[in-house]
Amino acid sequence: MKMKGVRLSYNQKITQKKIITCVQIAGLVARRILCYKDKGDDLKRGERYGFIKFGSRVDLYLPLKTNVKVQLGEKVKNGESIIAEFI
Repeated sequence: MKMKGVRLSYNQKITQKKIITCVQIAGLVARRILCYKDKGDDLKRGERYGFIKFGSRVDLYLPLKTNVKVQLGEKVKNGESIIAEFI
């Protein structure tokens, strides 16, 4: 699916009570987000699901019982950085 816009969110159900939400937010200049997944598709660990042309930011919402492994503002890399572990 090819989507253009300012914001795109993706929810991944890990278990019955654990859901991760990723929100891609494009900047004012780029305003283009490409998503490779369709509604209902699952993601594998480290799999890419899209990108923001010219970059911007991604907000990651984790369950409350999560041990965060990175610091605020730290740069992370898809498929390499361990961001958090479930408790």
